[in-house]
Amino acid sequence: MVDVKLPAALASECGGARHLGIDVPAEATLADVLDQIAAEHPRLGRRLRDEAGKLRRYVNIYIGDDESRRLQGLDTAVDGRDIQILPSIAGG
Repeated sequence: MVDVKLPAALASECGGARHLGIDVPAEATLADVLDQIAAEHPRLGRRLRDEAGKLRRYVNIYIGDDESRRLQGLDTAVDGRDIQILPSIAGG
């Protein structure tokens, strides 16, 4: 099981939960985790990935302490590490 932490801005898409326990196999990738999230919480899944399955530009996902785009992106093995999802914040 992988613990996925969500900010309040995304928790509203899954009933207000700030933590999700996602059951995935030991060899799961980030894509596998996001597939399971989308299956359990479709609205949240649509906020995280586009129609082609790519991570949306404004979504940052950390696996342990590392940002997924600096690793292997969606192909990154999660190895049971905690995941934190953070939307980018822009302002002016």
